[in-house]
Amino acid sequence: MLILHQGHDCAYEIQCVLRLFVGEEKLTEVEEIPENAENFLITKAKQTENAWELQLIWGQNGVISEQNARIFPQNENPKGELEHQFGILIYEKLQRQTGITPPWGILTGVRPIKLFRQCVQQGMSEEQITAHFAQRQVSEKKIRLALETAKKQENILKTAIPESFSLYIAIPFCPSRCSYCSFVSHSVAQAGKLIQPYVQLLCEEIRATLQQAKHLGLRLTAIYMGGGTPTTLTAAQLRQIFGVIRENWDLRDVLEYTVEAGRPDTIDQDKLLAIKEAGVTRISINPQTLNDRVLALAGRKHSAQDVRDCYALARGLGFDNINMDLIAGLPGDTLESFRATLDELAAMEPENITVHSLAKKRASNMSEAAGGAREPKPAGRPEGVLGHGAAEMVDYAQQKLLLAGYSPYYLYRQRNTADNLENTGFARPGRESYYNVYIMEEVQTILACGAGAVTKLKAPNGSYLERIFNYKYPYEYISRFGDMLKRKERVAVFYEGDHTA
Repeated sequence: MLILHQGHDCAYEIQCVLRLFVGEEKLTEVEEIPENAENFLITKAKQTENAWELQLIWGQNGVISEQNARIFPQNENPKGELEHQFGILIYEKLQRQTGITPPWGILTGVRPIKLFRQCVQQGMSEEQITAHFAQRQVSEKKIRLALETAKKQENILKTAIPESFSLYIAIPFCPSRCSYCSFVSHSVAQAGKLIQPYVQLLCEEIRATLQQAKHLGLRLTAIYMGGGTPTTLTAAQLRQIFGVIRENWDLRDVLEYTVEAGRPDTIDQDKLLAIKEAGVTRISINPQTLNDRVLALAGRKHSAQDVRDCYALARGLGFDNINMDLIAGLPGDTLESFRATLDELAAMEPENITVHSLAKKRASNMSEAAGGAREPKPAGRPEGVLGHGAAEMVDYAQQKLLLAGYSPYYLYRQRNTADNLENTGFARPGRESYYNVYIMEEVQTILACGAGAVTKLKAPNGSYLERIFNYKYPYEYISRFGDMLKRKERVAVFYEGDHTA
């Protein structure tokens, strides 16, 4: 589809709303629509004395139609109101045309809970908030989910005081690459020789980061080691990293210490003992599904029984805060199979269960899964808008987990997600992850170490955010380590400056 914008700067938001319906169809912005073009969209905005006139001109298979609207902006910078009205016009037309009803309406951002919290901060009642998001075509079900999630976060958000920070440690290695994965991670077969040099330099970066934080008078509230799969490392390498953290920071005041044990095919007793000895308070053991056929299609090199065995081992060693991830919409999965997985996980009673909706990422090799065969496109959906019954799976998960005593406490969205759904973390009372709330709601500085890690600096007295990017790949991280450490000097400059925006 060709797109021409005139008289406004809402192009990005318009494309995001279009993507809810057209999936991976190519959208090309042009300066002029050719006379012979059959599929195009022209968006126009014109300011009059006290209003804005909006117009959409659609060309679809040679048939031209128009939509018009007039808005009366409430402030001098009407961009948000223009985006909202353009979004509504596009949503209403394409919803009728395709039969697709995105459950989050015209909300296209990663962090919808931030929008709900902003409404609370503005003094809006629950009824007013519900009406506000209903106007944006958000379903009643998702409004209820967002409101409950926002309420659950309140006590955790109070711990994100201005001088606090969390430490993120990236381990970008896995035993093999899952078909749905788009993270920067490398299989041991590809990058095994880089692991020990990487660990050596990672320890140096952690040391420098914690010493800098001490000098600035910051307070560490949460540590999160993610990946990749951290337990791809040996027990000795894990102990090496844990030792550097312990030597450079008193951990007695840290509220949470998480390690993603992740893949059962990387977990053994010695590694779990190393994690336990380090004072880690929370781990993840992630099945994604307990259907062996679906695990194989996803490129996971373990069985459902391996998950059960690892979970029992961790419980036996005294781990009392375990998260387990699963994915709704995996190729080859069915609603019946997903329900069986969720029922078994709930019966195992982990403290956290995180329900992800499959997101089709260009950097993943999912389209080549199952010997190169593409998963069939659900009837009635444009190319790239995945189904696999994910909406029914997510609905079942929410109902089951609420009845089992879990509550939603953090939520985020991704592009190209099955059925335009969300990822939601559920927890038993008092077992919510601090770090997950901090990172998703952007309320605290995150000092990040390792390849692909992104430091997020949050202004102590305002909403200003600044990012520092580490080199993305392990070989870059190793070969350009000195240059990267120099970038991190920006942390001190940031805190010594005045960011009150």
